Amino acid sequence: MSNATRWVVRLLLAFLAAMALVGWLKREELARLWAVQTLFRPDRIVANFSTMNDAFLWRPVSRGDGPVSALPRGAPLVLPPGTVEWMTDRAVTSLIVVQDGHIILEDYRLGTGAEDLRISWSMAKSFLSALMGLLVEDGTIDSLDDPVILYAPELAGSAYDDASIRNVLQMSSGVAFNEDYLDYNSDINRMGRVLALGGSMDGFASGLTAQAGPPGETWRYVSIDTHVLGMVIRGATGRDIPDLLADRIIAPLGLEAEPYYLTDGEGVAFVLGGLNMRSRDYARFGLMVERNGRVNGHQIVPQDWIRTSTRASAPTAAGEMGYGFQWWIPRDARPGEFLARGVYGQYIYIDQTHQVVIVVTAADLGFTQAGRHHENVEMLRRIARASRS
Repeated sequence: MSNATRWVVRLLLAFLAAMALVGWLKREELARLWAVQTLFRPDRIVANFSTMNDAFLWRPVSRGDGPVSALPRGAPLVLPPGTVEWMTDRAVTSLIVVQDGHIILEDYRLGTGAEDLRISWSMAKSFLSALMGLLVEDGTIDSLDDPVILYAPELAGSAYDDASIRNVLQMSSGVAFNEDYLDYNSDINRMGRVLALGGSMDGFASGLTAQAGPPGETWRYVSIDTHVLGMVIRGATGRDIPDLLADRIIAPLGLEAEPYYLTDGEGVAFVLGGLNMRSRDYARFGLMVERNGRVNGHQIVPQDWIRTSTRASAPTAAGEMGYGFQWWIPRDARPGEFLARGVYGQYIYIDQTHQVVIVVTAADLGFTQAGRHHENVEMLRRIARASRS
């Protein structure tokens, strides 16, 4: 072997060793990036949605040391025709129906179980709305019409410069944001890679500069608005969301199991969709809201806030579902009918008039199909009607 060849071999070995070292040092980040790339793969999605803490950074949300709130059993529900077929088609993993505070149906599917801590996706937004209501009531937040940069000054100079807290609550911030989950280069997927690689969600939000229109003029579903809401809450209180949510909302609910949030690399909770809980505990949150903010005779979230936040107030276009403060309101909704909603088929449906709460978790790869969501809401309404017959 010539000297030149030996040098080439040595350089190649040194390069390979350097790459191996980089790979070892970055192994956690690479593992999380791989988790993002395979998160929704058909053969993995169901298991992934119950084990998000295996792939992402996370932190617990204390349930407190109080007793578990009872969810007594009621007379079993007879499901309306077509429900089982709908559950199979939508890859439903759990379905819980609560009527007048009693569980009348509890079903787990596709190999999942009652103890699974399931990813909320955007149902988490409604939890943050409840927390905001408490801060408005106690005066920590002076007014919903305050600019977000008053509490989150790091957003100055970004697309949120002129947005108010009300704007971000209603998803009418005017920020340009591509929410297409099926587009690899969309803003929502770029954000997911920031989360996976341990980047800063605050930095991501502050780096957004494009606007689609003036704040308050048009409703556009922009998930990063909810992260900005979290920035406002952290700035106003000097506390992080997991601890604050635990003290003000989670502990009084009397959950069965300690929830957790996914976080970014700075330990900041992924408040727009990273909450993980048992399905029965999602039902406990829904029951608190259905009862206008009360749990075991105690007012947890202000009744006026529940009514205001679940009323269609955002400037949605004609024919679209209504939107309040991080809650959805179905078209032609009855008084007291609204829901929390997450991608891939997650729902907390509430019908206050008939005291019904329905929790659905799923791994529905067809969730973006036209009309899918409206069909799901109609099925939830059918189940609600059956529960009171």
